[in-house]
Parts: sequence; structure tokens; C-alpha cells
Amino acid sequence: MIDVRSLDSAEAFVTADGSAIRELCGIPTGGTTLQSLAEATLAPGRATARHYHAESEEVYFVLEGEADLEIDGDVRRVRAGDAIPIPPGSRHEVTNVGTLPLRFLCTCAPPYRHEDTFFDRGGIIEP
Repeated sequence: MIDVRSLDSAEAFVTADGSAIRELCGIPTGGTTLQSLAEATLAPGRATARHYHAESEEVYFVLEGEADLEIDGDVRRVRAGDAIPIPPGSRHEVTNVGTLPLRFLCTCAPPYRHEDTFFDRGGIIEP
């Protein structure tokens, strides 16, 4: 049987970094055990808390909006259609610089876990 997951039925939760997430596959939602896939949303003018994952490798894929993405001190403007790999241990932060919500897909391998998220500072950061 084919297991199809829909964003329409995915429940949102706030991750440890402060972004709103709708996980489609992963440890809490099931479907996969070696990776996770989620849609993240960040309101205009908001930023995630700078953080890193000791174990998880991530890939962000921007669906809508534009943001400044900082990885280990290097900042790049990213827009819809951009894919950004984030190695384990790399400190990173996303700031929505647009006027619309930023929507991006986030894959993690191994799957996202709050316990694998470490902060330089806590909470959602106002730019």
C-alpha cells in the first residue's frame, strides 16, 4: 500500500528554533526512520534562533518568499527555487526579509529531533 501524506492534514507545531513546522514524515509522524521531511513557515520580519544540529544533515528548499540565510557566519539571500545543504554542526539562522510568509521544505537525515538542536541563544529573534 502506498503511504501518501498531505500538508492539508499535517498538524503544525513549533520547533525548538522557533519556526512553525508541519512534518510530513519523520519520527513523531511516522513514514520514515532515516530522514524527515517538513514544511516550515516564518512570518515576515521574523528569524529562527541561531542553532545547529550535532547529528542531522539538513537541506532547505525555498517554496515561497525570500530570506537571508546565515550558515557559520556566511550570509546569502535565498528565494523560491533555491536548495541549500546544511552540514551537521553548522550554525545557521533564517531571517524572513520579505513581505510575505517564508515557506520552505526541510529535510533532515537522521530525522529531526528537538534533542539534536543546540542554541547559541534561545527563542525567536526579532531582527
